[in-house]
Amino acid sequence: MVLNHQELNEFEYVLKKEMEELLYDLEDQKIDGIVKSVLEERYQIIYRLFCRFAKPADCRKYLRQKQRN
Repeated sequence: MVLNHQELNEFEYVLKKEMEELLYDLEDQKIDGIVKSVLEERYQIIYRLFCRFAKPADCRKYLRQKQRN
């Protein structure tokens, strides 16, 4: 995939926003455990994609520790 600088910045922005929304939903106590596991899986996929393009410091910011129920 070939992206110019502006496209890369936009892509990173979209991925960050998606991860932030997922993190918000994962903290919601009203969401069922099964749904949370799907959200967690989606978060991990997006995070790995984000890390392909982002700076290491940004990756560490969004690194999520395993949550135990």
